[in-house]
Amino acid sequence: MQKFWKYLLVSPAVCGVMLFVNTATFAGETSGKSEINQPQVLANPDTKDQNIGQVTSVSQFSDVQPTDWAFQALQSLVERYGCIAGYPNSTYRGNRALTRYEFAAGLNACLDRVNELIATATGDLVSKQDLATLQKLQEDFSAELATLRGRVDAVEARTAELEANQFSTTTKLQGQVVAVVSDVLSGNTVNGAEITDENTTLGVRARLELVTSFTGKDTLFTRIQANNILSPNIGTPEGNLFFAGEDGTTEAAIDALFYRFPLGEKTEVVAIANAGAADDLTSTVNLFDGDGAFGALSTFGTRNPIYNQINGAGLGVTYEFSEKLALSLGYLSGTANNPTLNNGLFNGSYGALAQLTVKPSDRISIGLTYINSYNQPLLTGSNAATFQDIAAIQGLPEDQVGFSSNSYGVQASIGITDNIVLGGWAGYTNSQSLRGTRGDVDIWNYAVTLGFPDLGKKGNLAGIIAGMEPKVTSSDIAGLDSDPDTSYHLEAFYQYQLSDNITITPGVIWLTSPDHNDTNDDVVIGALRTTFSF
Repeated sequence: MQKFWKYLLVSPAVCGVMLFVNTATFAGETSGKSEINQPQVLANPDTKDQNIGQVTSVSQFSDVQPTDWAFQALQSLVERYGCIAGYPNSTYRGNRALTRYEFAAGLNACLDRVNELIATATGDLVSKQDLATLQKLQEDFSAELATLRGRVDAVEARTAELEANQFSTTTKLQGQVVAVVSDVLSGNTVNGAEITDENTTLGVRARLELVTSFTGKDTLFTRIQANNILSPNIGTPEGNLFFAGEDGTTEAAIDALFYRFPLGEKTEVVAIANAGAADDLTSTVNLFDGDGAFGALSTFGTRNPIYNQINGAGLGVTYEFSEKLALSLGYLSGTANNPTLNNGLFNGSYGALAQLTVKPSDRISIGLTYINSYNQPLLTGSNAATFQDIAAIQGLPEDQVGFSSNSYGVQASIGITDNIVLGGWAGYTNSQSLRGTRGDVDIWNYAVTLGFPDLGKKGNLAGIIAGMEPKVTSSDIAGLDSDPDTSYHLEAFYQYQLSDNITITPGVIWLTSPDHNDTNDDVVIGALRTTFSF
């Protein structure tokens, strides 16, 4: 008989000695669920909280009072078996609902304590009545305990495998491949020249990223990238693709490199060593800003064009006044590593940003942005708005061009429902020529966006973008005339979540009167983007 009881104690059973209530309540009469108001005597494991160590006195629990009906039972368990545990905030949470798995896990933990008592020759503390209750509960909870043992074994096996094959204890390795098929579907002549880039092309952008954290709150981000995607040359920067590279080569190089860390509870700092952008400093307040891998296909549709005057190396700071209001400040230089004349961190091209981001509710975001820049042209818009010919107009070599800009923008995103998001922006830029031919120009752009998250399937995204790419509305720089007409940018795409790691996005971009000139043919650009993430 003695061997029989010891067998019960060392098996993965549950210990009924810890209940000061009717055993049948937990033994199957509740259809596998504990009643909401059922008092809980056993310390319950929780998936979100870790239990503290064993307590030596019930008085250590702030939410257990001597007047509680189970106080004597808890006190007896602590003094007799020493197998009661609580939560990190010194609470016991005795009125919390209990699942059968939690009950089994907690009792099994207490069983270890009973085994210790027997091993240390204190087995006489365990009464025959207690052991009889144990036998009954062992039978009733045999299925749950078997499942629990299987789960624990699986977790231990996976943990051992991860420890043996982990890449790093501080670094996560992730990657992304964007493959794009694109073509000019319609349009022959722009600015008197025939569009020659009418062949279907296939390009790839590959990224390998190392995300490192030393404290759990900071992030060191390193990206290696190769990109041979090219935008179709239609005679104007309008309609260019955001994920396109600059030279079409497949050489891999370090792209983005920054370190983000908290400075107090409300301040976050980011130090950027290379390839920084506006979205590294602040929110661009656009549902379609997926950095080329997701969301909009075009540069114009990804974010307000004034943001594109920010790139390079520098520093950014964001201060959160509250959950609804944040101020972001940033400075990035495009020539930070160049020691030659009229370059460097402060004497060369740069962009300085200040943005107030307001979130009146969970569904509404508004960004008020100011950017001061030097020799940082807009990346999309008409030839005049992007200063394609500014060197020739100023009569200077390209490395001696000088112009400064002040830009103002307002962006908004409004979640009408969970599946309909209305957004848009307006941007104004005033640029002044500082060398050669002097003068200034006014440049405007605007857009309205309509997004449909989870359309057809969770993870999908359909989008429509309609607006005017940057246009010179007035100019007093000789040789740089204002744009004569208005071109409209119309874009539609459907991002389909094929799996957790693969998305396919067909889309089309229609430019009416490209380069803001009615004499040009309308141009339609088609693209099929496939994104692989791992």
